[in-house]
Amino acid sequence: MFFRSFFDEKLAQYSYMVGCQRTGEAIIVDPAREITPYLETAKKEGFTISAVTETHIHADFVSGARQLATELGAKLYLSDEGDENWKYLYTDGLDVELVKEGSIFKVGNVKFEVLHTPGHTPESISFVLTDIGGGSDVPMGIFTGDFVFVGDIGRPDLLEKAAGVAGTSESGARQMFQSLNKFKELPDYLVVWPGHGAGSACGKSLGAVPISTVGYEKENNWALKHTDEEAFVAELLEDQPEPPRYFAMIEKS
Repeated sequence: MFFRSFFDEKLAQYSYMVGCQRTGEAIIVDPAREITPYLETAKKEGFTISAVTETHIHADFVSGARQLATELGAKLYLSDEGDENWKYLYTDGLDVELVKEGSIFKVGNVKFEVLHTPGHTPESISFVLTDIGGGSDVPMGIFTGDFVFVGDIGRPDLLEKAAGVAGTSESGARQMFQSLNKFKELPDYLVVWPGHGAGSACGKSLGAVPISTVGYEKENNWALKHTDEEAFVAELLEDQPEPPRYFAMIEKS
């Protein structure tokens, strides 16, 4: 299996390329708008980008998923969770597979299992990765997007603060509490590949370390230490910074 992470310093945003060395196929997870680094890496390493996926509908940057699908004919794996207000609207004419909790898709001999992890956004999903081409049925890690960061979790108040949808901060916080209970059940050895690092406005205390593990976050992440929902909701919503103004435009679009 081939693995490469990409970091946009201005947005403190991570994206990832995962490739199957047996078939030469690769997938991009949460692509940035500028797709050149993915194209250059694929060419250099001998991969064809055959698939693209996203953990959620982004508010802090414009995704490059549609461009990759349009220019390369890559297949899109997108969340079908959330209500009618949280569906992807750019998929006409593209090869798209909508996925939900429990869905499994493969890129070559690399397997992705979908977990529905709402809280930051209602349709948010995470991907548990297993390198079956490497002869293992044991999962290696999880792409958490804006669900679990290193030392923090995704904020649930952006829709209310940025787009003015009243009441969504608390409901999102309660969804996040339930999602974290699901995260706590994962094996401690799983690597955590987050969607953002320190400097992002998608949380309030993100760590600067690019990766973590489920076990480390269980021991050190403030949010995973909570067992009382009311106390968790209160702390999560307290002192969240004001979102940048452009978030509202991306949320509404």
